[in-house]
Amino acid sequence: MKGWRYILECSDGSFYVGSTIDLLKRFDEHQAGLGANHTSKRLAVKLIYFEEFDRIGEAFYREKQIQGWSRAKKMALMERNFDELHKLAACANNSHSSRYEFEKAIKAKIEASQ
Repeated sequence: MKGWRYILECSDGSFYVGSTIDLLKRFDEHQAGLGANHTSKRLAVKLIYFEEFDRIGEAFYREKQIQGWSRAKKMALMERNFDELHKLAACANNSHSSRYEFEKAIKAKIEASQ
């Protein structure tokens, strides 16, 4: 089943990252205040970025990955500024290897459940 990963901009300028199998329906839910707690308190929302995936599990995995990113890194992704995105992704501390193992374990769990 195909999936979508999307980024909304809320009325306060914050970003919300989500994933779904029906992008238009989910956007309408967010606009109606039926979406996530974050968006329901910050209406109205604008759909500012989305990507389609072959499987919803892939979209969900990317959602969780991007939720932890800085605003600058999300902006670089949305602007398709891959040079800047690469710079912002560079590890600045010793946590890289443990984060990699954590993300690998999540991805394996998602793939196993499908």
